[in-house]
Amino acid sequence: MRLSEIWIYPVKSLGGIRLTEANVEERGLQYDRRWLIIDENNVFITQRVFGQMALIDVALESSGLKIFLRNNPKNNVILPYEPGSGKKVSVTIWDDIVNAVTVSDEADAWLSAQLDKRVRLVMMPESTERKADPKYASNGENVSFADGFPFLVISQASLDELNSRLEEPISMVRFRPNFVIAETMPFEEDQWKRIRVGELDFEIVKPCGRCVLITVDPATGEKGAEPLKTLASYRRVNNKVLFGQNMVASNFGLVKEGDALEVVE
Repeated sequence: MRLSEIWIYPVKSLGGIRLTEANVEERGLQYDRRWLIIDENNVFITQRVFGQMALIDVALESSGLKIFLRNNPKNNVILPYEPGSGKKVSVTIWDDIVNAVTVSDEADAWLSAQLDKRVRLVMMPESTERKADPKYASNGENVSFADGFPFLVISQASLDELNSRLEEPISMVRFRPNFVIAETMPFEEDQWKRIRVGELDFEIVKPCGRCVLITVDPATGEKGAEPLKTLASYRRVNNKVLFGQNMVASNFGLVKEGDALEVVE
């Protein structure tokens, strides 16, 4: 078994970036979901409501984070990795209220124009603590602006098995994993408790319950019934539709595409 893909999503609910290597940190991969778009009430927004967010991509540039329209890359805004304005703001993400800092008026104006709604972009500073659910993450791990946990792993075989049931196959992008694992059996990740990727150890803490976000086509931003409808027919447990596994890291360092995966427990 090996690590076949590594993904980060610097701005929550915007496009992802595939990497050949990434730094594993407590709250997730470096840069992963450290930025968040909020509305006028300081509440986070996602593709669940604003499907057009799927059409905005992100790139890591030497000068900063580049946010651009996929169909018109020249229409973009670049923001520094360290916020310019840095004004503190309390933001609501799910049941959490956490401290963030504003990034730039330019980013706010650009995103507001694309989404046709007044929004702001904020960043999570290192000083902010947002704890993963202690029922599952027992060592007080912090998490970024990800939904609940620092890392999500899915096997390629699980997607292949799902696609065998769908009329039109879908890509892994729908599920926004951090790690894709090759050369497993379908849903083999459901049986893992601890894994080692390269030289780093991870604890599997909770299956990932899926929502309507996976029905947004990342190529068009439009919603449909699939793949949630098909998944619900055979992956429903206690009224949750499960696909992928949430993880926390036991130690930190570098992971690389092609790293061997070992099941420790």
